Amino acid sequence: METTVEKQNMTKKTEVTSAKAASAASKVLKSASSSKAAKSAAGSALSQTKAPAKVTAAKAASAASKTLSASGSSKSAKTSAGSALTQKPNKRK
Repeated sequence: METTVEKQNMTKKTEVTSAKAASAASKVLKSASSSKAAKSAAGSALSQTKAPAKVTAAKAASAASKTLSASGSSKSAKTSAGSALTQKPNKRK
């Protein structure tokens, strides 16, 4: 059985966007050829660069998922999308 402290630690997000992922997100946002979904995910990842309390919203998580699934997405787009998905809140059971 889990203790209360363990439950709190499991639900608390402490991840932040790494410098590499932030750089990739910046490239995606500057690119004219990036999709709307890729830019949404990149914006979410970039906003969480130094903010461990922030989490990815459901819309941004969906956009990140679409970006990762799309065969035409650039490496930078997939890097920033992966970072955004890592920072989404846990699903409640």
